[in-house]
Amino acid sequence: MRWIALCITALMLLMLPTLGGAVEEADRGQIMTVTVADPIGPGVAEFIEDAIETASTHQAASLVILLDTPGGSVEAMRKIVQAIYGSLVPVVVYVSPSGARAASAGVMITMAADIAAMAPGTNIGAAHPVGAGGQGLDETMAEKVVSDLVAFTKGIAERRNRNAEWAEKAVRESVSVTADEALELNVIDLVATDLDDLIAQLQGREVSDKGVVLELEGLQVVEIEPNLRTRILKIISDPNIAYILFMIGLAGLYFELSNPGAIFPGVVGAIALILAFFAFQTLPVNIAGILLILLSAVLFILEIKVTSYGMLSVAGVISMLLGSMMLFKGAGPEFQVAWRVMIPTVTAISGFFIMAVTLVVRAHVRRPYTGSEGLVGEVGLVKQVNGAEGKVQVHGELWRARFDGPVQLGDKVRVTAVEGLVLTARPADEAGGRNR
Repeated sequence: MRWIALCITALMLLMLPTLGGAVEEADRGQIMTVTVADPIGPGVAEFIEDAIETASTHQAASLVILLDTPGGSVEAMRKIVQAIYGSLVPVVVYVSPSGARAASAGVMITMAADIAAMAPGTNIGAAHPVGAGGQGLDETMAEKVVSDLVAFTKGIAERRNRNAEWAEKAVRESVSVTADEALELNVIDLVATDLDDLIAQLQGREVSDKGVVLELEGLQVVEIEPNLRTRILKIISDPNIAYILFMIGLAGLYFELSNPGAIFPGVVGAIALILAFFAFQTLPVNIAGILLILLSAVLFILEIKVTSYGMLSVAGVISMLLGSMMLFKGAGPEFQVAWRVMIPTVTAISGFFIMAVTLVVRAHVRRPYTGSEGLVGEVGLVKQVNGAEGKVQVHGELWRARFDGPVQLGDKVRVTAVEGLVLTARPADEAGGRNR
């Protein structure tokens, strides 16, 4: 079908390798920068990985990551740290501007840099994990996760000759320090008021891991912008967006299956589901939440087949609400569906399903108004009488009729049966209620 082909095309476009990016062909020896002011997720991880690759391709003198993050996914953070380790050019992480923070996963990213810097008025720390796998952590599992993250963070600190003891406290005790305190504790390498000050302080500094001395004076600063694919990935990796896409996908496919040939709802629903499940692969999803939401759709559909007097619809709404609450339960606040998004979405989608089910049920129980079945129970006017036969006007049409009872010209009769093109009718006052 045409809409299936469109869905496959959309998925292929999403999976295409990143294109050239927003950096023009550059001369060697530029300072490249990227700005990250988002929670750390798969979109951000890919953006930084691509930026490092771009800087390496253009043989930049250095790549500066301007960081402001509340934290995020541990897996995405690990990918970023690995990309920094593998970079062919020196990577500088600069927590800026004033008021910014490098919290949670931002701690590891900052400490993993070849050179770590902060602006005055910024802070770093609070790296204790709040959840894993979309579920709350029991005591045993929490200890395992914390111990693993402590070892990882201490390994970063030791590799970069930074304060491993403080790194452990940042994870175990969620300690956080200001820029000046971080410099004093050997968590970072320098404090710079702005990017120009940072570049000036970097001039002549040795990056032992890369075996180079930074010569940045007079070099052009080029900012790397995210391309379209990276922007889309960053958007759909937001739990709120992924959740809305999932719900739209379910509604679209339900409408297409209940009204075959509509096409447009099916196209929108299929694409939304593809994007949602792509995002779910990189988010701390709770499978129980997904199953509850799918169960709610099944309950709404069963309402059509089973006479439950609305109980299945009520159960569907409750199941959808519980599934929405559990979808990212246990993860940090940046990886949970916001109430201001959840409540309107559950209300709108539940209302859509209930309205669709109501219309279908009404269509099933409604008395036919067309064809031979639509004539049964209707009242007609006798236009011709010839013994027990004659002609009756019903729905503005003249029909041959057989009469069950005495009638006269002009009498009202009610149709009780239809055989071919001949009606069976009896006097209206004897026919009783409408035949349904």
